[in-house]
Amino acid sequence: MSDAASRSPRSIATRTGDDGTTSLLYGQRVAKNHPQIEAIGALDELNVAIGFAKATQPGDALKQDLEAIQQELITIMGEVSYAETDSARHASSNFAKLADAALARVDQLVAMIESRQPKFDGWATPGANLHSAALELARVAARRAERHLVGLSAHGKTIRPLILRFLNRVSDLLWLMAREAEA
Repeated sequence: MSDAASRSPRSIATRTGDDGTTSLLYGQRVAKNHPQIEAIGALDELNVAIGFAKATQPGDALKQDLEAIQQELITIMGEVSYAETDSARHASSNFAKLADAALARVDQLVAMIESRQPKFDGWATPGANLHSAALELARVAARRAERHLVGLSAHGKTIRPLILRFLNRVSDLLWLMAREAEA
């Protein structure tokens, strides 16, 4: 039986990436280690890390906020996933774009946690409990994603400043959440 005959019509295995390439939004093929794909992968890892932190959280406090951040990360992945030559096309599309309200919401969460004055003294040593460690993993994933996005400008890809501010603030939020989880 041929490969095509053995696949179901709805298979996730398209086999188009078997040659080490993948598609950007609108179809341009690039290597799987292309800087944009690395950035999208880092954002995906952050999304998974936040999901893990959410799953380890006792109770429901802030779970909805973490879920909202996960949805915003999916939006950001879409914003990173097109070639620079398709910028106008994406701008006029119906694809979601990160809004100023997302940053404002994260800023409010940071302020709320800071108002409770979580205790910290110098560098944190992660691992006080599973939830705080999960939040720290998410924090370092946020910083890695941020570094990848900052690096895209050297490869001719424009990233909106709002996206960089959002990721920076998400990292701050995750750090504060980890400090509270240690208590």
